[in-house]
Amino acid sequence: MGKIKVLIVDDHEIVRLGLSHFLGQYPDIEVVGAAGNVEEALLKTEQYRPDVVTMDICLKKSSGIDACREICNCFPETRVIILTSYGDEGTLMEAIFAGAKGYVLKDVGSDEIIRAVRAVYRDESLLDSVVTKKLLDQMRRNNRQSHDALEQLSAQEKKVLALIAEGKTNREIAETIYLSEKTVRNYVSNILAKLNLVNRTEAAAYAAKRKIVDKA
Repeated sequence: MGKIKVLIVDDHEIVRLGLSHFLGQYPDIEVVGAAGNVEEALLKTEQYRPDVVTMDICLKKSSGIDACREICNCFPETRVIILTSYGDEGTLMEAIFAGAKGYVLKDVGSDEIIRAVRAVYRDESLLDSVVTKKLLDQMRRNNRQSHDALEQLSAQEKKVLALIAEGKTNREIAETIYLSEKTVRNYVSNILAKLNLVNRTEAAAYAAKRKIVDKA
């Protein structure tokens, strides 16, 4: 089995040198190059075809997220680890959507970085536990808030929401529940405001996700 080829991308030279020296001490890892910006990262990824790229979030004149997306799109066999100081859940989500297989904070121990490199090389995902917990907590809060918002709807509003999910127009809803079209429009406006939604499409998706149906 060959060595794990690693490309280091960071806009600070001292970080690149430090990581290169550190990773190079392990017999199963070979640092094939280093880059300080997106253009250089893409060129060296094409040149060396690394197995793993460690990517900083903040690069001069660009974002490591953009570089991650480009590498994952152009070189799908290469796995990207976001190695960063940013521990917010929003950045983690951006990284995941860009294709990153790993997300590790720079203040972790050296063993964690090595574990991340080996894990993503095996095509496993590895996310920082602290950031992941924050993300899951936020998702739970959002879910509770969404449930609380649904409880604000009256029985009639829930019925209208269910009919929206069925794809019915305001006129069809009015005919179904024996109301004027103007009244239905008012109900729809109230529903969107209470649930903090923009349009009927979002309302239909909301109802479908929560399995809200007309029981009449």
